[in-house]
Amino acid sequence: MLERDEARGPGQAGAVASSAGTALGEPLIEAAGLQAHLGTSHILRGIDFAVRGGESVALMGRNGMGKTTLIRTLLGLVPASAGTVRVRGEAVAGQPPYRIARRGIAYVPEGRGIFPALSVRENLVMAARPGPEGRRDWTYERVLETFPRLKQRLDNGGTTLSGGEQQMLSIGRALMTNPDLLFLDEATEGLAPLIVVEIWRIIREIRRSGIATVVVDKNFRSVLGATDRAVVLLKGEVALQASSDRLLRDPGPLHSLLGV
Repeated sequence: MLERDEARGPGQAGAVASSAGTALGEPLIEAAGLQAHLGTSHILRGIDFAVRGGESVALMGRNGMGKTTLIRTLLGLVPASAGTVRVRGEAVAGQPPYRIARRGIAYVPEGRGIFPALSVRENLVMAARPGPEGRRDWTYERVLETFPRLKQRLDNGGTTLSGGEQQMLSIGRALMTNPDLLFLDEATEGLAPLIVVEIWRIIREIRRSGIATVVVDKNFRSVLGATDRAVVLLKGEVALQASSDRLLRDPGPLHSLLGV
């Protein structure tokens, strides 16, 4: 049986190496004592959370436990009520989201957030920019090689795409910013089974490329199979941290927290 909080501090679990055996870097983003409110609702209640360079984290919890609010608070889209957020060691609380994004962070939101009036090509090209230190690993050509469906629909408007194609476009657009850290909220929600398989293939490819990821998805086995460690939220607090491999071997602690 796992302890409820296996890690001793934010980012400790998996701090030495990823499941692929590669050394992890310093924290790209970290929060301490993070609290947030939506209206009169107290959503985040003192969360410690961190993601290191090259690390892949499953962010888990039932609906309404604070997963999306945590991501949006880290990115400056929801103001923190208390606590600190640091990106590469520098405090960013209160900074506008675009400044945080320019530090090498990309976001694929729940609902995809593509620009419906723009074509597939325009959605991709408008996001293109070098990442931190001028890296251009994810070019327009590489994105189209990774997402061959998009290559066939370059002139299509965003609203003409299927749900799966919209998700591919949202991920491809995020990669065009050449991030060091990618957040994917509800990675496969509402997608057809064949498309789900394709999305997980792409997520694993992104992981192998060295981009750190935070993945939210309801299929706990799939998300654990594509990550190094898991953080489970319960009513706005961290209820469990453990390696993904260990939770796959012993999913018992997840049952009461996720209702699976």
